[in-house]
Amino acid sequence: MKQLLDFIPLIIFFAVYKLHDIYAATGALMAATLLQMIVVWFLYKKLERSHLITLVLVLGFGAMTLFFHNEAFIKWKVTVLYAAFGSALWISQFLFKKPLIKNLLGKEMQLPDVVWNRINFSWGLFFWIVGGLNVYVAFYLPTEIWVDFKVFGVLGLMLVSTLLTGIYIYRYLPTDNQQDKE
Repeated sequence: MKQLLDFIPLIIFFAVYKLHDIYAATGALMAATLLQMIVVWFLYKKLERSHLITLVLVLGFGAMTLFFHNEAFIKWKVTVLYAAFGSALWISQFLFKKPLIKNLLGKEMQLPDVVWNRINFSWGLFFWIVGGLNVYVAFYLPTEIWVDFKVFGVLGLMLVSTLLTGIYIYRYLPTDNQQDKE
């Protein structure tokens, strides 16, 4: 349910863009994201840090987009968000020696530290690459292509990266035979 709520503002942004323009879509994204956070708060009584970062960036970059009537601001939001996520992953690993991915998923599965470090590093790299791709698509291609990339391209890249991560960690997960011996 929570993951579905994360996609609603994106779907609304896409639909409003196709019906109107980038400015109406930006306003709709801002309203939908704020409403999403209110719903998440009432359902779960807490907001994840990533939700708060997203909310601040959507409202901040969205407000600048509308105030200055310049679509570049909303286009930068994606890059800034993914640069923040990538940086957080790398800082957690290299500065604090505790991969953030392990903090997030360590309760769900047991993996060797070297595997957590590799996953953490690769997701940090993934976020930086997607942020860089966003700059290219946003500022060198038409806005319509950027909207499609933001909605479908980033989602597709995220799914592929998740699948590759799953394939990578599969061999490190305990088998039924190993669990029976313990």
